Amino acid sequence: MVTSIAAVSYTLAAVAYLVLAVLLLTSWRGRLQGIVLPIACLLSVLWAAALAYQASQDRPLSLLTDLLEITRNAGWSAFLITLLGLNRDAFFTGRVNPAMSIIVSLYVGCVIAALYGHGDFTFSGVQADFTYSIIASVAMALLGMILVEQLYRNTPVKQRWGIKFACLGIGGVFAYDFYLYSDALLLRHVNPEIWAARGIVNALIVPLVAVSAARNPQWSVGITVSRRILFYSAALFGAAAYLLAMAGAGYYLRFFGGSWGTVMQVSFLFGAVVLLMAVLFSGTLRSWLRVFISKHFFSYNYDYREEWLHFTRTLSEGGHGLGERVIQALAQLVESPGGSLWISRESGNFEHVAHWNMPFASGIEPVTSSFCQFLEHREWVIDLQEYRTNPEKYSEITLPQWLQTIPKAWLVVPLIQHRKLFGFVVLALPRSKVKLNWEVSDLLKVAGNQAASYLAQHEAANALMVARQFESFNRMSTFVVHDLKNLVSQLSLLLSNAEKHKQNPAFQQDMVETVYLSVQKMKRLLEKLSGSDSAETPVPLSIAHLLQEAVTSKSIAEPKPVLEVQDSSLTVYANSSRLERVVGHLIQNAIEATPRDGLVRIRLQREHDFAMVEIKDTGHGMSEEFIREKLFRPFVSTKSAGMGIGVFESKEYVSELGGKLEVMSSESDGTVFRILLPLCQNVQAIKALTVK
Repeated sequence: MVTSIAAVSYTLAAVAYLVLAVLLLTSWRGRLQGIVLPIACLLSVLWAAALAYQASQDRPLSLLTDLLEITRNAGWSAFLITLLGLNRDAFFTGRVNPAMSIIVSLYVGCVIAALYGHGDFTFSGVQADFTYSIIASVAMALLGMILVEQLYRNTPVKQRWGIKFACLGIGGVFAYDFYLYSDALLLRHVNPEIWAARGIVNALIVPLVAVSAARNPQWSVGITVSRRILFYSAALFGAAAYLLAMAGAGYYLRFFGGSWGTVMQVSFLFGAVVLLMAVLFSGTLRSWLRVFISKHFFSYNYDYREEWLHFTRTLSEGGHGLGERVIQALAQLVESPGGSLWISRESGNFEHVAHWNMPFASGIEPVTSSFCQFLEHREWVIDLQEYRTNPEKYSEITLPQWLQTIPKAWLVVPLIQHRKLFGFVVLALPRSKVKLNWEVSDLLKVAGNQAASYLAQHEAANALMVARQFESFNRMSTFVVHDLKNLVSQLSLLLSNAEKHKQNPAFQQDMVETVYLSVQKMKRLLEKLSGSDSAETPVPLSIAHLLQEAVTSKSIAEPKPVLEVQDSSLTVYANSSRLERVVGHLIQNAIEATPRDGLVRIRLQREHDFAMVEIKDTGHGMSEEFIREKLFRPFVSTKSAGMGIGVFESKEYVSELGGKLEVMSSESDGTVFRILLPLCQNVQAIKALTVK
């Protein structure tokens, strides 16, 4: 019963393949893929017809049917290979693709296994069996599924609609064969029901292939094979082949090992798995595989999009310093395990600034040396091994002595920016052999230029940060000098009045307090200048007490300032030293602008939610134009010894506290400064609302 079903099943498959082959041949457009597909169909016709005939005659499988099955599988594999373009190098360059060599070797091995399984030749007197033939069938099915997966994965998404049904059909055939022969390998015999249904399965996939052929008559699918996918597929295929071979070896150890067979098998398989994991995690092997795939499977050695994304990602990520990331990014392009970086400095030398997986090198190279001039003018990547074997090519330069002492030094990559040598990187010998051809050299030069821009930007950012630190220091120094000038003025006034009032006890008391306050202020200024008092955090403070100290420090001046406090409970949120400096400066300006018989009055009162400090004098005043255009500008002053930054700093700090500095003045009528500061409870309420 099963035999008759098998005959009908394979007959249907033969008829279906024959019809498809005729349709394809009548519509052939002259492309290679267009002729390979009908050939694969005709080989399938012969295979299915032979199996149908043997099934109808109730005969066992013969060597002929096995060979026809191998040719059928080879035909479908050839069709997939032509779509993938693995045969392109052989047609255009005469160079045999290693993948093609592996595939051809596999099919030759399958033919040998078929001959051996049917007893056409023997090996060391061992009796022939069908195990090798079944293993060969499993290998062919596995290869077919890998080719289908590669075809679908590497076809652009917009063009997959033209090949998806063909991939589904051809992949289904190989998957069914894998299921059939895996089952036979495990159970030591072919399941007749699964084998009989195989013909119907083949007949069912014919419409799927026909649909794809109709959608894509020229079979131009624009395959773009990914290096990453090919790398992992090759690693996976190699691991699978290794495990299959080790499983076979383990089986024979158990079969021939007697009482020690099981122990030997388990120990052998464990060691094989450990060895496989060690090999898979080996950086040297992974490097060799990448170089091998790029060299033999592609016309270009690099997938430039992937390489550039990886290069920029390495430069941009955190962790190591930028110098180490530059070395790592360049080294990864040529599978180098390490390197060192030199950058031009203001001293006129190239100095070592970073190293990665390479011993520290203390070499310093002058900018004017022949080595640096060669790198700058030629922009060549120097191969140190080539320099030793062919020095005539680099006759213009002499290698520095320190460079020759670096162990395993291989390449010198120039970092060019704006046609000037910014630095250079010395790379170590690669894990696997990489030939420095024009493609590798050009990629390293372009990557070096990009790395130079990153380094230059980093150096400029560091220089800008240092410049800003100096600018901040100079700015702070300017304010400190201004405050020292005010203190000198106070002490000078004190000395000028000392001769006249030195016998006056009240003057003596004021003098001692003034000197004490001046010393304290100078100490704070020195602390600020040294950076030990950099944190000027605001705190709640009594504005009345601060005004009292400021007026007391000016008590020896003429005219003597007068303080009026209408509300002594007012509290503001500020830094005591800075606010006292602001108020003291405005009081000092009022004193200097007012004649000895004039009046300087300071008044404190509450105005809504603000504390208002009014500083009024009867001095010579200021014009409206001066107030509008010059008063609040830094380094502009009407005083011969003035620096013009006191009022500017005062307004800046009052604004920083959320207050306002107002001025009303007219020439010959005096000046009124009003400082409006938010009260402490108002500031805290605003902060609470901001947090919510």
